[in-house]
Amino acid sequence: MNLVPGARILCVDEDLYSSEWVKQSLKAASVSAAVTTAASGRDAFMMLNRGVFDLCILEYPLPDMTGVQLCSLLRQTGSGIPVMFLTAMNRQVDREKAAACGADEYISKPEDLDMFVPAVNRLLKKRRPIYIQTTRRLDMSKAA
Repeated sequence: MNLVPGARILCVDEDLYSSEWVKQSLKAASVSAAVTTAASGRDAFMMLNRGVFDLCILEYPLPDMTGVQLCSLLRQTGSGIPVMFLTAMNRQVDREKAAACGADEYISKPEDLDMFVPAVNRLLKKRRPIYIQTTRRLDMSKAA
């Protein structure tokens, strides 16, 4: 069930099969979302600075940095975009590092894959009201 129609998701993973799995899983669950992919942290950071996304899905290891480093960079810039880790890194220390850098969700592959779509819907629902409130404020200030 799609709670946020027209959502924009950035999936950051150098593994094309994982990115395709994200797209197909959301499609199979009738989640209407445009999924953009990035294969590196640097590319993802540039995309996030140029575009509006409702959710960022990160793999833990990336070719040029870790997902934790990218999430930390996002939080340092003041970005409130929800961040979900979707990764095979399943150690408790990895989960703790992700939480400490400001991640909203941590899904382990393959153990927690059944929680993926519900977590996406929960995070998209969390993000949308913030985006709408910001848009209204900007519209009201233009009229004044």
